[in-house]
Amino acid sequence: MPTTLPVLVVGATGSLGGKVVDELLKRGKHVRALVRPTTDAGKLEKRGVEIARGDMLDLDSLVAAMTGADAVITTAAGYTRGGKNAHDIDTLGNANLAEAAHRTGIRRFVLTSILTSDQTPHVPHFWHKKVAEDKLEQLGVPFVALRPGAFLDQIATMAGNPLDKGRLIWMAKATVPLTFVHTSDLAAYLAAAVDADAADGERIDIGWDRPVSMREMATLMGDRAGKKIKVWAVPSVAVRAAGAVLGRFMPLVKDMAAMFGWFDTGRYVADPRRQEQLFGPAPTAEDALNRYTDELGTARHR
Repeated sequence: MPTTLPVLVVGATGSLGGKVVDELLKRGKHVRALVRPTTDAGKLEKRGVEIARGDMLDLDSLVAAMTGADAVITTAAGYTRGGKNAHDIDTLGNANLAEAAHRTGIRRFVLTSILTSDQTPHVPHFWHKKVAEDKLEQLGVPFVALRPGAFLDQIATMAGNPLDKGRLIWMAKATVPLTFVHTSDLAAYLAAAVDADAADGERIDIGWDRPVSMREMATLMGDRAGKKIKVWAVPSVAVRAAGAVLGRFMPLVKDMAAMFGWFDTGRYVADPRRQEQLFGPAPTAEDALNRYTDELGTARHR
């Protein structure tokens, strides 16, 4: 049944969260955004987004932000954002979101999780998402978790625009296929998940029609752009060594090394069947990479 109650977006000032706001507004939803007290919310306000000031580490502020909301979508990720509170956001912060949703009786909570998070206790930021899913379940919060693959937009630009550089940088085997997602596609699925005909507690893989290796990605992007794109792959042994040495002082480096090691296993692969039932046909790898290559080309000429 349609409602005028707002959807609260946690992470709305980030790249993915901003696109989720766009998708919700396109669908005619009222949007409320959780924004930290020191963050500028002017762009959101100009678009008619209601602002709730708060912080994931402040439970009372989350309860206030969720009060009167119909649903919640969270795209917040301390690991991606970085900073001194990264670990706390991905652990205590996610637990606080679940508790606030429980207290306020949210109709649906949509969690941005990670593909294979339940198989990877050795990759902390993956495992934290699995723990967040379990916390929502333990508290009886009606939730849906979308488990996307690697973010194409982040991976492809680790060394700058590959159309300018003529290369992609990778820290695992360039020939092992894995699942990717385009951030814009994921945002649309997250917005749609608010009202999707999914059962409470569903964990849904999100990806393309098939996994692709970095070598295939470089070929497809190069074909679309009409230029040669190479893959510069850092040897796995060097990535592991860096993780072992630097990880003692920089936990995120150890976390990242473990993630790339997991990619090398060939098990980071989505099963898109439930995604297709809920949201329509999964994008083909060619379609997603063509669209993204075109976007990179447009960005170069701005």
